[in-house]
Amino acid sequence: MLLYYFIYSNNLSFFSFKKRCPSNMESQNLTRVLEFHLLGLTDDSATQLILLKIFLTMYLITMLGNLLIILAVTSDTHLHTPMYFFLSILSLADIGFSSSTVPKMLANLQTHSKSISYTGCLMQVAFFFFFGGLDSQLLAVMAYDRFVAICHPLHYPIIMHSRLCGLLVLLALSIALLDSLAHCLMVSQFNFCTDVEIPNFFCDLPQLLKLACDYVSNSKLLLYLFAAVFGGLPLSGIIYSYAHIISSIQRVPSASGKYKAFSTCGSHLSIVSLFYGTALGAYCSSAVFHAPKLLTVASVMYTMVTPMLNPFIYSLRNRDIKRALWFLACKAAHCP
Repeated sequence: MLLYYFIYSNNLSFFSFKKRCPSNMESQNLTRVLEFHLLGLTDDSATQLILLKIFLTMYLITMLGNLLIILAVTSDTHLHTPMYFFLSILSLADIGFSSSTVPKMLANLQTHSKSISYTGCLMQVAFFFFFGGLDSQLLAVMAYDRFVAICHPLHYPIIMHSRLCGLLVLLALSIALLDSLAHCLMVSQFNFCTDVEIPNFFCDLPQLLKLACDYVSNSKLLLYLFAAVFGGLPLSGIIYSYAHIISSIQRVPSASGKYKAFSTCGSHLSIVSLFYGTALGAYCSSAVFHAPKLLTVASVMYTMVTPMLNPFIYSLRNRDIKRALWFLACKAAHCP
């Protein structure tokens, strides 16, 4: 609601998108830009229909899988621990992250439309960075939880008490909100020209800023600064936590003890690799190469594939989750 209020309470400045002429030219008639055009993956109608079916299936699997994780954690008292509490919040963030871009893409594929209003584009930016930032912060929080569990097992119940867990989630929400507001404020300062085609299926911020008439290198530096602060710092925390975790595991004398210790964070490492690997790959490739189609495919990976795979990674590699899901299935089927 705060993001929604932020967008609409500043509509006088946000909707003044006028064509800015180059400094070496005389003033021309100003024009107002009310929408952008998302070029998407393809223009072929038959291919669009196939993509619609594939992406709709993936989106429904994402919703169902993450909702089942949330339901399993909330319904099974054995899963009322910090690790699974953070996992349920991560699943909720994944639902929001996919929902910030995929429904509009599905609607455009269905109607063969490419347009998105400026309001819709700005709201996509807001919710994309809010839920994406929340994903990033939660992965760092979960890494800290594993660090305490493995490196300080005797003090784990004292350190990771319910109040601290709530504060960590509140801190993650606050940082994600700040991330979203910072990016929205940056977008609102630009004037957009009449050439408003975005070579992606959603309002991808680096591509969006390239359309601004007054886009300068300082804006690119600011974008990298935001990425370093809101994405780099959580990733640094994850690397720091796992450096200590690996060091602690190496001191375990038995091979079975090492395997057991490492298996508790294997799922989390898989999700971290998927999320940061695809996201960093997309944005690094866009900075080095001009390959819009490659960027679009990479965007599909971290906006759709990663949130869809997260529930499978945790449910297939975790006995507690599998037991809770089996209990829910038996309860729904009225098993004896």
